[in-house]
Amino acid sequence: MEFLNGKTAVITGGAQGIGKEIAKVFGKLGAKVLISDVNEEKLQETTNELIAEGYEVKQYPCDVSNQNDAKSLIEYAVQTFGALHILVNNAGITRDAMLHKMEKPAWEQVLQVNLTGVFYCMQPALLYMRQQGYGRIINISSISREGNIGQANYAATKAGVVGLTKTAAKEVGSFGITCNAICPGFMDTDMTKTIPDKVKEKMVGAIPVGRIGTPEDIANTAAFLASEYASYITGEVLNVSGGLQV
Repeated sequence: MEFLNGKTAVITGGAQGIGKEIAKVFGKLGAKVLISDVNEEKLQETTNELIAEGYEVKQYPCDVSNQNDAKSLIEYAVQTFGALHILVNNAGITRDAMLHKMEKPAWEQVLQVNLTGVFYCMQPALLYMRQQGYGRIINISSISREGNIGQANYAATKAGVVGLTKTAAKEVGSFGITCNAICPGFMDTDMTKTIPDKVKEKMVGAIPVGRIGTPEDIANTAAFLASEYASYITGEVLNVSGGLQV
């Protein structure tokens, strides 16, 4: 079922993990996809892989913390596809440390990528989508937005993304644009592979569905929010955590 047929999408942080899976699911559902990332080698590898699987995928190396880069990314998408219907802000980094030990660069780098980068991509995208009279903005936040030990910088950005999402939803709803946030819980990604097995077991024990999440869980949620099935949903924050927050 290609319920994203004819739609075009930009996915930041699309070279691996959640971003890559979103690109794959969107492609499977008929969308034309532009993925961006700072890791150019991985970006090329993922692009080749997705094209080989039969999806229409383009790539654009981009550092979302650079405003000119972000603006050029959106402009390239419009020039390449002739339209931009969906923007998924997925790019993000971590620089974990206890608050009293966190150094200024670690704080600033995470804010610049995870929060300011979302703003940098949303602004030109929304300018275009307002003229177009249609758009879907999907921002990847985190359940860490409620606070997490050793992640003052990361938690602050993910809480900020929620506020940014809700504000945008109020500002552009009348232009046919929806803005929503997805908050992944404990996910099976490269960032969690280094966690000791005993710690993982304890974390899984706290999840009602009894397993950790997968990138596909997030990708399927993003696909729903990008579709016409979610046309009356905006300003929402969806926890995709297996019930961890219940």
